[in-house]
Amino acid sequence: MPQSTESAAWIAYAEALGLALSNARRRRGLSQERIAHAAGISTFTYRKLEKGESNPGTPANPRLVTLVSLAEVLHVPVVDLLPPDPGGIAPGR
Repeated sequence: MPQSTESAAWIAYAEALGLALSNARRRRGLSQERIAHAAGISTFTYRKLEKGESNPGTPANPRLVTLVSLAEVLHVPVVDLLPPDPGGIAPGR
């Protein structure tokens, strides 16, 4: 898990997750509001996830239940939302 100083690998991973969410949503032809509501999260939170951030300057770190809910609403396997292994995220590596 990332520490207070976010690694470039984690930032890139969060941004790639956001892009995957955006692409899956557009393929389904749904609005951000509709996806958020169906997944049980706020539109604000969903928009931030698509941007790859949780707060300005802080990369997204969604809960597992959020990712699973989004995948279900988007009709894709969770793995399709996750970017390839980024390497360098684990603090001990």
